[in-house]
Amino acid sequence: MKKLFLTALFALAASAAAAPFKFVALGDMPYKLPDDYARFEALIADVNKLNPAFTIHVGDIKSGSTPCSDENFQKVKDEFGLFTGPLIYTPGDNEWTDCHREKAGKFDPLERLNKIRELFFRGQGNSSFGKKPLTLTRQDKLIENSRWAQDGVIFGTLHVVGSNNGMERNSASVGEYFTRNAANVEWIKATFAEAKEKNAPAVVMAFQADLFYGAPMLLTDLGLRDTLTTLAAEAKAYGKPVLLIQGDSHTLIIDHPLTEAGANTALGQTAASPVLRNVTRLQVMGEADVGAVEVTVDASTPGVFAFRPIYTGK
Repeated sequence: MKKLFLTALFALAASAAAAPFKFVALGDMPYKLPDDYARFEALIADVNKLNPAFTIHVGDIKSGSTPCSDENFQKVKDEFGLFTGPLIYTPGDNEWTDCHREKAGKFDPLERLNKIRELFFRGQGNSSFGKKPLTLTRQDKLIENSRWAQDGVIFGTLHVVGSNNGMERNSASVGEYFTRNAANVEWIKATFAEAKEKNAPAVVMAFQADLFYGAPMLLTDLGLRDTLTTLAAEAKAYGKPVLLIQGDSHTLIIDHPLTEAGANTALGQTAASPVLRNVTRLQVMGEADVGAVEVTVDASTPGVFAFRPIYTGK
C-alpha cells in the first residue's frame, strides 16, 4: 500500500511539473510620449486580466527621437509597477545608444546606460518589477542580464540592442561593446549549460535587437555577430525547443530564421547552412502597434510554444 501511495505521489508531482503555463511578451512601447502612456497602461490592464506567470519587456521604452530624460525613464518604471505579476525588462537601444541624437536630448550614451542600470537594475536587487516580483539570478558582470526557471523551462535575458549593439560611435563605445559582448556570450553559454544540466524541456532567450533584419547582416553589423553565432551553436548542441524573443522592428513575426551558421534564411543562405528547426523566433509588435503576445508553454507538445496576439480592447 505504501509503495502504491509513493508511486501515485511521484506521478502526481511529475504531472504538476509538466503542467502548461502562460507568459506574455511585449516591447517597443510606450513609444510616442506622452501620447502612448495611456495606451500602454490599458494594455497592462488587459495583461493583468490574463494572470500570466510573468511578462517580459524586450526594451525600447521610448522612441529614438524622444528625450532620454530621467523623467521619461522614471515614468515608465512607474508603469512597470502596474503589472500585477512579475515584469522582467531588458534594455533597448532607444534607452541609451541613440540618445546622442538631437531630438533625444544630445545625451552621452554611456552616461544614459549608467542611468538605466542605476534606475532599473541596481535598486531592484534580484527582484523583477511588478506587484508580485519574481526572484531572478543576475549576472555579476552585467546586472541587467537575468535568468530564471518556470516549471523546468529556463529563461534568460541578454543586453543586446539595435544600432549595431552600440558598437560604432567612438573608442569608449567600442570598449563598452566588447566588455558587454563578452559577458553576453558567457551568459548565453551559461544559460544553455544550466538547461542541459537540469534536463530542461526548453530554453527561452529575450533581447531587444532584431538579429535577422537584412543583408548582409553578418558583414555589416559586427556588433550582433557573436550573439547570433553563439545562439546558433548552443541551440544546435542543445537540440530541444528554443524560443528567441526580440523586438526592434515593430512587426509581429513568428518564424524559424536561425541556421546552423547563424545566418538569416531570408538571405537565401539555407543551402550552405541548414535551418535550426528547433529554434523559433518571436518578434513582438510595437511602436504604433500597441499589443503583446501571450505564449503558452506546454512541454508535452512537440513544438512546446503556442502564440496568441493581444490587442487592447480585443
